Amino acid sequence: MKIKTIEKSYTEVCAINRVTHEKPKKANIFLRTLARVLSSFELMKAKFSYTGALPDKAQGPCLVLMNHSSFIDLKMAFKILFPRPFGIVCAHDALIGKKWLMRSLGCIPTKKFLSDLALIHDMKHMLARGVNVLMYPEAGYSFDGKATVLPERFARLIKMLGVPVVYIESHGAFSRDPLYNCLRIRKVKVSAEVKTLVTKDEISELSVEELDARITKAFSFDNFAWQKENNVKIDENFRAEGLEKVLYKCPACGAEGKMLGHETNIRCTACAKEYTLTELGEIEAVDGNTEFSHIPDWYAWQRAEVRRELEEEKYNLDTPVEIGIMKDYKAFYRVGSGRLIHGAEGFHLTGCGGDLDYKQKPLTTYSLNADFHWYEQGDVISIGDHEALYFCFPPKDVPVSKIRLATEELYKLHHDRDFHLRHSDGSERPERKESASAK
Repeated sequence: MKIKTIEKSYTEVCAINRVTHEKPKKANIFLRTLARVLSSFELMKAKFSYTGALPDKAQGPCLVLMNHSSFIDLKMAFKILFPRPFGIVCAHDALIGKKWLMRSLGCIPTKKFLSDLALIHDMKHMLARGVNVLMYPEAGYSFDGKATVLPERFARLIKMLGVPVVYIESHGAFSRDPLYNCLRIRKVKVSAEVKTLVTKDEISELSVEELDARITKAFSFDNFAWQKENNVKIDENFRAEGLEKVLYKCPACGAEGKMLGHETNIRCTACAKEYTLTELGEIEAVDGNTEFSHIPDWYAWQRAEVRRELEEEKYNLDTPVEIGIMKDYKAFYRVGSGRLIHGAEGFHLTGCGGDLDYKQKPLTTYSLNADFHWYEQGDVISIGDHEALYFCFPPKDVPVSKIRLATEELYKLHHDRDFHLRHSDGSERPERKESASAK
């Protein structure tokens, strides 16, 4: 999938009026039906099936949560939720070049990982009209097959909305089309479970902590563990290609950005150590000395390494980037090159002949919008505010997954330090600023 792109100067883009808020629209019945029909073709190829059902209509509209694994996710939703109308919480960039279509499908745009009170009002608006709201609370695709970071105190949003919460958990979607594997489809069946996570009565009966615990438990899946437990064999000879985007650091020599996936193997070009990705999704070292056989364990080790670098004040990203800006829904604007610095004080983006100078503090966001093969333009990270979003495309040897890990760990460190500075008298821990963003 591509995106409408225009090259402009940074000054020209700054002169463009930013997106103004519009209330979401109830999905057009013709377009909903068409989307349902068009989705069925890929679902048939994936031999899709599901169990469970939505609560009875008499209970009113629902908040529908779904884990985010691949591009087939929304097609599953059209199958499961049809014919009931539903709004779709999505990223702002999904509307570029197709605003009318996406709004007519009931899309509710928001900026990922930024606090957005308008989104809460939009969701309430849809629910008040009897329209279900579909949301991916992870706000981004899973890199390692496990859930990405969820907003803290997400249960407060549930209490504000006051409607039943339904959870759709997909199985096989990640294995069939993981983001790192260059969007090449594997022969894997896809299924889903539909279950009521929270009833309307439970919203008032359960505490925020109890609701949060229930949500966290629901989003505790592990797609690689599921693959092995269900003996799902993936025999495509390209299954390890792109895996270096997730497993960017060699556990043998510690080199970063030197891993290379090819066919069914991933190899470190610095020390030449090689690993095989088996048909059941496990890692095996060719020399027999396997540090991590489970991909999420390797990824968790990388997170711990990033945390160590931050605590020892050794983490520092300083890289050239190509820069794109989202200002409105007409196009994605390429504005030239620049430099991105990320360290203890957050992000600092400069460029465009000295005209662009943007800083973002660590406590601005609890995670980072990072993506592989973003609209076929390359690996990207996105920072910014409600005025504009800056999409930064670093060189291929700079792992955007590390930048996301560093952003999340840096947030935690600053959040804890802020707590100790402000509440050294032992008063109650402050809550993280809530965000209702999703993809």
